[in-house]
This record gives sequence, C-alpha cells and structure tokens, in this order.
Amino acid sequence: MRFRYTAVLAALLAARCMSAAPARTPTPVPAPAGKSWKFVIGGDSRNCGDVIMPAVAAGAAAQGASLYWHLGDFRAIYDFDEDFLAQPERAGRHVAIADYERLAWDDFIQSQVVPFGNIPVFLALGNHETTSPKIRTDYLTNFADWLTTPAIREQRLRDDPKDHRLRAYYHWIQGGVDFVTLDNATFDQFDSEQLRWFDAVISRAEKNPEVRAIAVGMHAALPDSLASDHSMNDWAQGEKSGRRVYGRLVAARRVKPVYIFASHSHFYMSGIFDTPQKQTAGEALPGWIVGTTGAVRYQLPETASRAKEKKTDTYGFLVGTVEPAGEPPGTLRLEFQEIAEKDIPADTVKRFGTEFVHKCFDENRRLPAPTPTPRAGSQ
Repeated sequence: MRFRYTAVLAALLAARCMSAAPARTPTPVPAPAGKSWKFVIGGDSRNCGDVIMPAVAAGAAAQGASLYWHLGDFRAIYDFDEDFLAQPERAGRHVAIADYERLAWDDFIQSQVVPFGNIPVFLALGNHETTSPKIRTDYLTNFADWLTTPAIREQRLRDDPKDHRLRAYYHWIQGGVDFVTLDNATFDQFDSEQLRWFDAVISRAEKNPEVRAIAVGMHAALPDSLASDHSMNDWAQGEKSGRRVYGRLVAARRVKPVYIFASHSHFYMSGIFDTPQKQTAGEALPGWIVGTTGAVRYQLPETASRAKEKKTDTYGFLVGTVEPAGEPPGTLRLEFQEIAEKDIPADTVKRFGTEFVHKCFDENRRLPAPTPTPRAGSQ
C-alpha cells in the first residue's frame, strides 16, 4: 500500500503529537572532514531487547558512534515480550494482550531508544511491526518523529522539492556515506514505487562526489545469500524485486564501495553473499546479518560454513568505521562486538533483577534453526 499525507494521516499525526510528549530525536553531527568516524548497527530487539539494548547504547557511546541504525523487529507483537512481563510494575500481575499491544512500542522507545541519549537512532521497518493488529500506517504514525528528522526530511526535499510523503524507506548522506533504509516488511515489497525510488537514489549516489560509499540496510536479507532460508527468498515478490536491488548494487559497486546490512535471522554472519555462484560471477558484495540485540537466538544454517564470520547464541552489535582516507576513499571497516552478561548496565540489572537478566543469556534461544515465517499474523 502507498501512503500520502492525506487528511486522515495528518489527523492521526496531530492526535499523536497532542497525546504524548515530543520524542527526543537528536540531529546527526557532521563528521570532521578527513577524519574517521563510527556508526553502530543492530536489529531484532524483541523478547529480551529491554535488557540488551541499553548495553548496545552504552557500547555505541563507548565507541564514540555518531548514529545507531536499528534494522527492525522492535517488539514481538504476536505474543508478550518476556522483558515486558518482567518489568517491576508488571511482574506477577495479569496483563491483557490488548494492553501489551497498546504499550509495546512506547516500551521500545522508553526502554531501548531513550538510553542512546544524544546518539541519533534511525529505524527500519521489520515484519513484527506489521504483525496483526499492527499495520504499516500504525508504524508511520507512531514513529513519525524518527522518520521526519531533519537529516531525512532535508534529504528527501533535496532529492525532490515536491516530495512530501511519509515513507518507511528513506536515505540520508552523512560523512561521505549514503545510508539507504529499505522496507521489505511485507509480501508486497519491494513494490514498483520503492524500486523506482531506490534506482534514483543509487543513480544520484554514483554521480555525487560527496558520496564515497553506499550502505544499504533492511530487515530481511536480499535473496540468494548464505542465509536464504529466512530472507527475501521466502516470497515470490521478494525474490524478484530483491534480485533487482542486488543487481543494481552490483552495478553501483563498479563506481563506489557498496555494503549491505540486514537482520531478521537472530545470529551474526558476515560475507553472506559469498556464495559459489556469486563468487564465480564476480558479484559477491559485502553483506552482514546482525539480528542480535535481544531476540530469541537462532542456530546458524548449514550454509554458514562458507561465511567469513559467524556467531550464534550471542548478543551484540556491528561497529562501522568510515575511513575517508581509505583505499578506495570511503572504505568501511566492520567489526562485531559481543555483549556479555557483565556488560548489562547496572541500572538495567536493578530494574529487571539478576535472575531475569541471567535468564535472557541462559534461556533465550531456539534450536534448531527456524523455518521461514509469514510476515503478518504470526512470528
């Protein structure tokens, strides 16, 4: 479905703004010219994200990161998140699913986004943000403050002064990197409108001397990766449109470095496009899966043996370092940083108690690997 600033959507946005305090969405600080700078990526923070994400925020601050990029799945929605029920005000009490569905996203904001403080947080739409009863419109209105930050809004109008639409996909340019956030949360994506937009963004990036690298992030991995059993290979439109996006990025790589990030699968893996077919064709792009910020942990697929790096049964985040003087200029260095139980901030341990924090590390796992899951109405 396509959404515009209709009277209905405008009314919803106005109602939201009047009923809640303004969200705190810091503005990115430009990176010093010619100097390296860092950003942090992660995704899938349901289940135990209220415990793990404060540690991600602390790690981002310790790294001096200029932004955090969340690749989707904030809360489970189809069922209660374990950390939601473990909060002191709810522990041992009956909580109705209707109350959970009403409060889940605000819980994500307060428990997982607020800890980042002055570090700007950029959001991607995950399939759990469209799990019934939630739909994409709910996401657009609830997280409008994060989708209309100056960096995003100004870039949209710079691309097209007549474009005033609110979308789940967007891009912004920071410190020589064009960060492109895509929406593949439902079976109709990528649709033709998003593909046209994406082609135009990449074409401008190829010609823009200020763009030294292209970083593309989304929830589910593009098709035909080493983790294809839980990716855009799961639905026909995903395969067709995802292959088109990948092909466009192969072409862009001839001009500028390209990096692709996803989550959805709850493990860490790098070199996800290093398949024999892509390597033979010279089309293996740098790719990462980092679904490790609180969601129930998955076993690695058998194909992970070909990956450059892989970690299962782990929490953590990916640290990207932009090297303006690298070869080629704009080269990104990516390093996964694990989170151990000792890394959970004291305030979080005090809030949830040591027993529940330990349970998140000791029990929040699912073996063997999951089968592909629908985009709406289930996990």
